[in-house]
Amino acid sequence: MKQVTMSLVVMITMLCLACSEPSADSIAQENTSAKKKYVTTTNLPKPIREDWPAFLGPHQNSISRETGLLLEWPADGPKVVWKKEIGVSFGAPVVGDGKLIVFHRIADEEVIECVDALDGNKTFWKHSYPTSYRDRYNYNGGPRSSATIHGEHVYAFGAEGVLTCVEFETGKRVWQRQVSKDFDVPQGFFGVGTAPVIDGELILLNVGGPNGAGIVAFNKTSGETAWKTGDDTASYSTPIVATVNGERLAIFYTGDGLYVVDAKSGEKKYSYPFRSRIRESAIAASPLLVDDVVFLSATYQIGAVALRLTPNGLEEVWKELNSLQTHWATAIYHEGNLYGVHGRHEGSTRFRCIDFGTAEIVWTAPDDYSRDPKKPRQRLGRAGYVMAENHLITMGENGDLALIELSTEGYKEKARAWYLRGPVYTPPILAQGYVYIRNETELICLDLRATQD
Repeated sequence: MKQVTMSLVVMITMLCLACSEPSADSIAQENTSAKKKYVTTTNLPKPIREDWPAFLGPHQNSISRETGLLLEWPADGPKVVWKKEIGVSFGAPVVGDGKLIVFHRIADEEVIECVDALDGNKTFWKHSYPTSYRDRYNYNGGPRSSATIHGEHVYAFGAEGVLTCVEFETGKRVWQRQVSKDFDVPQGFFGVGTAPVIDGELILLNVGGPNGAGIVAFNKTSGETAWKTGDDTASYSTPIVATVNGERLAIFYTGDGLYVVDAKSGEKKYSYPFRSRIRESAIAASPLLVDDVVFLSATYQIGAVALRLTPNGLEEVWKELNSLQTHWATAIYHEGNLYGVHGRHEGSTRFRCIDFGTAEIVWTAPDDYSRDPKKPRQRLGRAGYVMAENHLITMGENGDLALIELSTEGYKEKARAWYLRGPVYTPPILAQGYVYIRNETELICLDLRATQD
C-alpha cells in the first residue's frame, strides 16, 4: 500500500512538471516573437548624415539627403546646443569632419576660424589677415561669402577680393591672392560675395575684371591663374559645375547673365544676357540645373528664365517676369516644381511654388501666414532655406526659424520658433543632424535629430 501511494505521488509530480515545462511549439513561438522584437528595435534604418562643406551644400542646390530629422517641433523649437558671439559677416558657416569654419571680420581683420561643430566655443585655430573694406551702403564690413572645405584645405574669398588657402588641420596659410588688385576689379555695390567653387584642380570665380578677366580659374594648389575668359561683371551668385551632354561645364550667373564655359579649359560654350536695366542691382541666387535645363532668377525687374543646354546651342524653354523673382535664396526644385521666395523687399515677399516646366504659378502664400494670432502680419520675409525630407528648414530675416512642408496644395508651415535678432540675411545649413543659423554677429547650433544616432 505504501508502495502504491509513493508511485501515485511520483506520477502526479511528473505530470505537474510536464505541464509547467514549455512545449516545443511554445518555445518556437517565443523565439519567433523575440526575433521579431529584436528586428523592430535594432534593425531600424540608420539615419543618413552629411557634412556641409561648401555654400549650397554637398550637392550645390541647398538640398540635403539627411534623414531621421525632427519634423514635429516642441513649442519653443529644436534644442539649442550652443551659441557663439562672432565677428561681423553675412557668410554661412561650413562643416566637415566634425569641424565648423566661420569666416568673419574682427576689428580690421578677416578671420577664418575653425571650431568644434558640437561645441562652438572650442576653437582649434584661427587665421587672419588685414582688411580695410568699407561698405558703400552702410552694411557691415565683414565677408559676404562662405568659405569652402575641400580635402586638406579651406578656401575663402573676402569682401575686398582676397582669395586665401589654408590647411584644414592647422589653419596655416598655403597661399593668398589679391584677386581684385591683380585683375583691376572695380568695387561692387556690396563687396565681393561669391564663394569659391572647386572642380578638379581648379578654383572657379566670377571675378568681374576687365580685359578678359570676367571669369578666372586658379590652381587650387598654388593659387596661380589657370585661365580667364569674358568681360562679364561680377555678381554675388556662386557658380555650379555639372556634366551636361557629356561635357564638364561651369555655369555662372554673372552680373550680366548666363555664362557657361568648359570647366577645365575656360572655353566659352553658352551665354545669355539676363540682367536689370537698373544699374544699382544685385544678382545673388545661384543658377539651378535640372537635367539639361538651367534656371535663372533675380529681382530688380529681371524675372526668371529656363534655358535648355543643347549641343547646338541654347533653347529658351520659357521666360517670365513675375512667376518667381528670387532675391538671394536659390529656389528649390522638387518633383517638377520650384519653391522659393518671390519679391525684393521684406513687406512684399511671398513664398511661392511654380511649375518648372511652364512657369505657371501653382500657389502663392497668403499675406498673413503667421502662426502667432497676436502678430497677424508677421512674415518670414526674405528667407533662406535648406530642403531635407520633403521639408524646408527656413530662416526668416526677422530671426524666425520655420519648418515648411513641400506641397503643391498650398503653403504649409508646420512649426516656427524665434532664435535671433534681425536682420538675418544668411541661410541655415544642415550638417550631421544639426542646424546652424546666424545673424550678423551671433552663431547658434540646434539639434534637429529625431533620435540620438
